[in-house]
Amino acid sequence: MKVLIVEDEIRIREGIVKLLQKIDGRYEVVGEAENGAEGVALCEELHPQLIITDVQMPEMDGLMMLQEISRRMEMPKTIVLSAYSEFEYARSAMKLGVTEYLLKPINLNDFSQALGSIEHQLAEDRQRKPLQIGTLEQVFREIIGGRLSVTEEIADYLDKNYRIRRDETYVILLTYLGNQYSAAAPGYKKKLDHSLSLYPGIDFCSMEEEYRRSVYTIVYHLENRQDFERWIQHQLLRQMSAESVVGFIEAESLESLPTAVERLFPYMDWNISFENNVLISYPKITQVKTSLCVYPKELETHLKAMICSSDLDRTEADIRKFEEYFLDGRVYDPREIKECYVRFIWSALEMAKDVGNHRAGEIKQQKLLEQIMGARMQEELAEICDMVAEVLRFHDDEADSTNLIVKRAKSMIHEFYHSGITLDEIAARLNITPEYLGTQFHRETGTTFSSYIRNYRIAKAKELLVGTSLKLYEIAERVGYADPKYFSKVFRDVTGQLPAEYRKTAK
Repeated sequence: MKVLIVEDEIRIREGIVKLLQKIDGRYEVVGEAENGAEGVALCEELHPQLIITDVQMPEMDGLMMLQEISRRMEMPKTIVLSAYSEFEYARSAMKLGVTEYLLKPINLNDFSQALGSIEHQLAEDRQRKPLQIGTLEQVFREIIGGRLSVTEEIADYLDKNYRIRRDETYVILLTYLGNQYSAAAPGYKKKLDHSLSLYPGIDFCSMEEEYRRSVYTIVYHLENRQDFERWIQHQLLRQMSAESVVGFIEAESLESLPTAVERLFPYMDWNISFENNVLISYPKITQVKTSLCVYPKELETHLKAMICSSDLDRTEADIRKFEEYFLDGRVYDPREIKECYVRFIWSALEMAKDVGNHRAGEIKQQKLLEQIMGARMQEELAEICDMVAEVLRFHDDEADSTNLIVKRAKSMIHEFYHSGITLDEIAARLNITPEYLGTQFHRETGTTFSSYIRNYRIAKAKELLVGTSLKLYEIAERVGYADPKYFSKVFRDVTGQLPAEYRKTAK
C-alpha cells in the first residue's frame, strides 16, 4: 500500500513512518509533506492509495487539502489525525469521504485496525470496480474522460473479458456532428457500426459524446493501419453523412487514449478548409501547406454601402459572395478563415446598428465570437451567415407603436426630415396641439421629438457618407442642415466623430 504522510511536525511524521514499518513492512511511504499545499502537489504526482494527514497545518489545512484533492482526482483512502475531538471536524471529514478519523496521540492498536480496514476496502474495490463500471463502452468512456486510471486490475479485466491488451495500438475515429448532434447521433452511430463490421479482422467500440457533439470509435485488434485508413477515406466516408467531420489518430496504449483525443480534436476544424468527406488524419494534418488568407476588404466596404442604402437583396448577395470567397480551390488555415468571418460579420452588424437596426444591437458579441471560432464545419459557418442575413433584413421603424398619431408623425418625419420640419408644423397638420403631440411621442417612443428627428437625420447622413461620394455640405443639405459646420457639430455630438472621420473609419 502506497502511503503519503502530510504533517507539519517532523517528529510526528518520523513517528508515523516507524509505526507503519512496525505494523507491516509492505507499507511504502512514497512521500512526505509539511502542509496541505505540498500534499495536493504530491498526491497528483504520486497517486498514493492512502493519505495520512493532520488537520491543523500552515498555508492549507488538512480538510482544505482534501477538498482540493477531491476536486482534481479520485479521492484516495484517508486517515485524518487530529488533536480536536469536536464533532464538526469529524463531520466535515466524513463529508469528504475520509475513511478513518483518529485522535492524537495515536493509539497503536487503533492505528493498526484503521490500516487493516483500509487494506480490506482496497481489496474489495479491486474486485468490485470492473463490475461497477459495466460495459466496455463505459470503460473506454471513463478512460478517455480521465475519470478512470488504467490500473493493473483494469488492464487484467479488459484482457480476460475482451482480449484487449494494455499496450497494443488503437485507432480512434472521432466523428464531429455539430449542431445536428442531438438528432443525428444515434442513427449515425448505428450506421457507422454496421459499416465497420464489414471490415475484416477488427474489433471496435463506439460511444456518443454530447459535450463535444461527437461520436468516438475505438478500433483495436487492427493488423494494418495504412490499409484501414485508406478504406476509411475511400469507402466509409462516402457512405456516411456529408454533414460530419471524421478524424483519425493512433494511440499506442490504453493510457494514451485521452491524450490522443485531446491532440486530434483541435484539428477537426480543417474541414472548413477542405471539401466534404476528407479524413482529418493526425499527424498528416500538421504538415498541410496553406495559402495566404487575404481578407476581402472591398467586399466588406460594398456590404456596408448596401446596408446603408437598405438594399436587402444586394446585402444578402454580398454575404453569399463572402461565403464563397474561401472556396476557390486553395487551402487556407481554418483559424484565419474564422477570424475573417468574425471581422466581416461584426463590421456588418456594427453598420446595421449605426443605421437603426435594433436587432443587430441585441446580438451578444462574445457569444457570436465563440460560435464562429468554435465552428468545425462549413455548414456551421453557413448557419451563422444565415442568421446574420436574417437580422440585416429586419426593419423596425414602426415596431411596437400602437398610437396612430405617433405613427403619422413619424411618417411625416421620414418624408420631410430634409426640409427642416418642426413639431409645430406636424402638430398643425394633425390638428392637435404641439404639447399633446410631444407628450404622446415621448410616451410611445421613449425619446423626445427633437432627439428622434436629430437621430433620424444623422442616420441618413451615415448612409450618404458611406454609400456616396457627396461632399460634406451636400450631405448636410440633404439631411436638413443649412449650415455644414452646425451639421458637423451635431454629428459629433451623436456619434463621437466628425463626419469626415466617420467616413474614413467606415470605408
